[in-house]
Amino acid sequence: ADYLDNGNNKMAIQQADKLLKKHKDLHCAKVLKAIGLQRTGKQDEAYALAQEVAALEPTDDNSLQALTILYREMHRPELVTKLYEAAVKKVPNSEEYHSHLFMAYARVGEYKKMQQAGMALYKIVPKNPYYFWSVMSLIMQSISAQDENLSKTMFLPLAERMVEKMVKEDKIEAEAEVELYYMILERLEKYKEALDVVRGKLGEKLTSELQSRENKCMAMYKKLQRWPECNALARRLLLKNSDDWQFYITYFDSVFQLIDESWTPPAEEEHSLEGEVHCSIEQAVNFIEERIAEESKSSRPLRGPYLAKLELIRRLRHRGCNDEYKLGDPEELMFQYFKKFGDKPCCFTDLKVFVDLLPASQYTKFIRQLLDVIPLAAAAENEVALPGDIKALQQHLCVVQLSRLLGIYHAMEKKQKLAVVRELMLRYRHGLEFGKSCLKTELQFSDYYCLLAVHLLLDLWLEGEEAAVWQCLTLLEEGLSHSPSNAQFKLLLIRIYCRLGAFEPVSELYSSLDAKHIQHDTIGYLLTRYAGSLGHYAAASQSCNFALRFFHSNQKDTSEYIIQAYKYGAFEKIPEFIAFRNRLNSSLHFAQVRTERMLLDLLLEANISTSLEESIKSMSLSPEEDDIPWKDLRDNRDLTVLFSWDPKDRDISEEHRKLSLEEETLWLRIRSLTLRLVSGLPALGHTIQPKNSEKTAENGVSSKIDTIRALLQQLEAAVDSGKKFLEQKIQYPVLGPPPTRMAGFFSNGSCQCQTSLFYLVSDIYELDTNGLEDSAEIQERIGNSFKSLVERLTDLFNKCKGDLIEVRDGTLKTHPNLLENLVFFVETISIALWVSSYCDSVLRPFKSNLQKKKKKKKESSVAMPPVFTHFLDYVTELQTLTSNVIDHIKGLEIILTALKLEELSLKDTLLLQEEKKFTKTVQGKVQSSYHHSVQEIGELLKKKLDSIKKLKI
Repeated sequence: ADYLDNGNNKMAIQQADKLLKKHKDLHCAKVLKAIGLQRTGKQDEAYALAQEVAALEPTDDNSLQALTILYREMHRPELVTKLYEAAVKKVPNSEEYHSHLFMAYARVGEYKKMQQAGMALYKIVPKNPYYFWSVMSLIMQSISAQDENLSKTMFLPLAERMVEKMVKEDKIEAEAEVELYYMILERLEKYKEALDVVRGKLGEKLTSELQSRENKCMAMYKKLQRWPECNALARRLLLKNSDDWQFYITYFDSVFQLIDESWTPPAEEEHSLEGEVHCSIEQAVNFIEERIAEESKSSRPLRGPYLAKLELIRRLRHRGCNDEYKLGDPEELMFQYFKKFGDKPCCFTDLKVFVDLLPASQYTKFIRQLLDVIPLAAAAENEVALPGDIKALQQHLCVVQLSRLLGIYHAMEKKQKLAVVRELMLRYRHGLEFGKSCLKTELQFSDYYCLLAVHLLLDLWLEGEEAAVWQCLTLLEEGLSHSPSNAQFKLLLIRIYCRLGAFEPVSELYSSLDAKHIQHDTIGYLLTRYAGSLGHYAAASQSCNFALRFFHSNQKDTSEYIIQAYKYGAFEKIPEFIAFRNRLNSSLHFAQVRTERMLLDLLLEANISTSLEESIKSMSLSPEEDDIPWKDLRDNRDLTVLFSWDPKDRDISEEHRKLSLEEETLWLRIRSLTLRLVSGLPALGHTIQPKNSEKTAENGVSSKIDTIRALLQQLEAAVDSGKKFLEQKIQYPVLGPPPTRMAGFFSNGSCQCQTSLFYLVSDIYELDTNGLEDSAEIQERIGNSFKSLVERLTDLFNKCKGDLIEVRDGTLKTHPNLLENLVFFVETISIALWVSSYCDSVLRPFKSNLQKKKKKKKESSVAMPPVFTHFLDYVTELQTLTSNVIDHIKGLEIILTALKLEELSLKDTLLLQEEKKFTKTVQGKVQSSYHHSVQEIGELLKKKLDSIKKLKI
């Protein structure tokens, strides 16, 4: 066991063998040996050994624990349940084995069996947790039930009765049990009863979370629409803590609800269960003014009351009745707020919410007013006035961010923008002085200046200023050198490098972000969208692996979390864990990565190192199966991960999100159908019935071709939807979601090529079943398909021609679309190759039959059917075309190597010396990345060419 713990699996196997020689039936040694075998990749032997032991139904703890570990490593948790089912039969009173059995069921989500196991445990050892395990399992049955009705009429009422029994017998001990009761009542929509539980004696046990009782009461009052109680409770909680924003929101919501209902407090008795109620605007106004007056006495400044006043003004304006309540002018209030909190980084995000209270005509005046109160000092007459300390720097930064948000920078001319960029960079470099003592992991105080300068340059780039994008990269690389853990710099660099078509620097940047756990789903798209499409195949494989490893381990990990939640009675977390797991399983990104990963593997291996058939078998792919949950796809991408200070009309909107999801789904459908069509190819070449045989349908091959034809129709439909979508010509914001590869796929002709290749499969199949005799028409059709395919592939190649990087007026310009076209060319050639192999497998037997006939008849000239010549011509042309592309790529490599970037004098002579070295680095990275892409594409094409040469019937 020690050897296994230290990872020395071979020694562990040897030691186990020694032990087994002496004691042939030592179960535990056998299992430990099996673990060693499993870890050295001998899964089948390990499984056989384990089953030997399991068949004997062991009951000793060591064997059971060891087998559990082994089955978990094999990803076969269902075998653990069988193990403990047997153990419990033999040792019916063991508390330990029963609880292991319960947890084994929890791993595989067998809720009904969990309920029974929980009750069996409670009968042996009447401990409360076991009883409530059983209750929770009923709730889980209700959650997982497809039929809503069943869960409301059977599972939940049963759970409720089980808890009520404990309440009546006064056996409720722990907080978790009350939580569970509340959860059941809430799911049954018995809000009144849930409220009574929380407010009653049982509610006193709810102590682990701050304000747990109040929050639960508030939730129930809202469900019951009891606005007086909502209002009174919120008011009471705000008196205790006037900085708790959620209660201001509830307070305002309820006040206006009560006004709309013209509610009046009863004359004699209490206003409500929770005390005094405010039901008029006057009361609300006074309440907020009182909170502000109180705040001035408090020991530390509180933001809540001031923001609440702005929120109230906004709501009153919305109702069209602001001015009569004399709450003050929003502009003045925001100015006062800035004076009080301007040196806090949160000041900008606080005010951002309320800027629409300012009239557009006042923007410049407002910004000037703010600038006037910041203590800045200029060294000389014409120089920029700089802050003397971090507080002043924060205040100034806040104003710069507000200027960007109010669109003041967007309205400037190019010259003004460049001047602002200079000023911001000057302020950035000056601000670095304040951060000299910062650790590597801390951000510099002035980092946002640099980011804002880059945003301005991006505006210029989008307006057609080519040099601006290089300056963006230069400034970001400089920023990163001073602040190596600034994620915003890295994310922006990733996006810009990818837009320029350079993937190489991105891998390193992404791994330095150190994305953890769920981030592989939320920001992984930044990596997986570009790696493969820019020809970095090795990096693409790796990035898919990162993501897939996370998604697959999520399955296993979530069951462990659920088990911990049972052990510690954190019942309300269990449905959350399940929802989390489902959300990840139906993640759009997960489906995309799975599909692209398999297409990539086929591209790199099929018919190169293994046959297409073996590759497909090892992925257990089949054209009939579709494992993508189309109806439930969840877009978990974080599209706002990059900071943006753009005004609302330029920022990413809900509409953009919807469109991006639609586009991603359409593209995924096209990719997934392509993958399924390719996976159907090997099955066609197997059993071929003679013509006229009646049994075609039974043997399954004719149904295989039907599958292919059905998938082809679906692909046509998906392509049509895709084209319709692209007609809208959608432009996402530059920092919004990256567009898919769909537009390129249609415009460069890959789409037509790939579809016609699959139609060719259908024709070849027909030729195969009809024979050569009377199939002149089919043969001609196939011949024409071959011809048009070569033409289409040649067109596609022509769209790959041109310089990848060109120097124009002293500025670099990259052409990433040419690179993407090349990648599509390689993929299309691969599909052509797989289809040709199928043609080859059909035509070969025909040819040998003809040659046998020829020998029999001893005739010198049996006419060769035309299809053979068509095929041979086609293969020769494929070969020539591929060689030409390989030569073209060699040419690109030579040009890329010869590009002397050092000689580029960037027109912008404003570049400082220190910036120049970063510009060199950046251009070098882009050049090297393109070189790398071209090399990988060339290598892969050479392998494809070798495979094409083997196609000789």
